[in-house]
Amino acid sequence: MRGIVFTELLDLIEEKYGYDLVDQVLQKVKPNTEGAYTSVGSYPYREMLALLVELSQSLNIGIDSLLELYGEHLFGVFAERYASLFSPGIDAFTFLASVESHIHPEVLKLYPDAELPSFEIESNDSSQLMMIYRSTRKMGQFALGLIKGCLKHFDEYADILMEKLNDDGSAVRFTIRRRS
Repeated sequence: MRGIVFTELLDLIEEKYGYDLVDQVLQKVKPNTEGAYTSVGSYPYREMLALLVELSQSLNIGIDSLLELYGEHLFGVFAERYASLFSPGIDAFTFLASVESHIHPEVLKLYPDAELPSFEIESNDSSQLMMIYRSTRKMGQFALGLIKGCLKHFDEYADILMEKLNDDGSAVRFTIRRRS
C-alpha cells in the first residue's frame, strides 16, 4: 500500500485524538517501520489492517466506521495535494465516473507499483450514478468514505446505497442518488 495512506491515517489519528494515541497504537502494533512511514514508500497491507484493528479496539469504534471516516478525510487530502486532477467545472458524479478512466491512470504514472481497486460504472445520468467497486483488499467502507469526501468536496448532497455483491466484500455496488 502506498505510504500516503499510512502517513495520512496517523495524521488523522493525531489530529482527532492526539499524539499519545498514535504512539500507543504504534507501540502495540510494532510495525517493522516503527511507524516511520513516508508518503512515497510502499508498505504491507497487513500493517494497515493491524493499525486499524488496534485503533478500533483503543477507541471502541468499529473498523467499518473508521474506514469510512478515514476515506472521507483522505479524499480531502487528495483534493488538496493533487488539485491538477480536478478539472474546472466538473461535479461529483463526473469526477467519480472518471476514476477508472482518468484518475487511476494518472496515479499509476506517479506510482507504477500501486495496487488500485477498480470502479466499473453501471449507469450514470444527472440524478443517479451506479458503480461497482472491486478490490482484493475488501475495503468497501473506505470507498464509501471516499465517495462521501468527494460529495463534500464538490458541495453536493446525495443518498448512497452500498450493496455487497459477494460474501467476502471484494465487490460492492454503490448507488448514489442526487438529492434535489
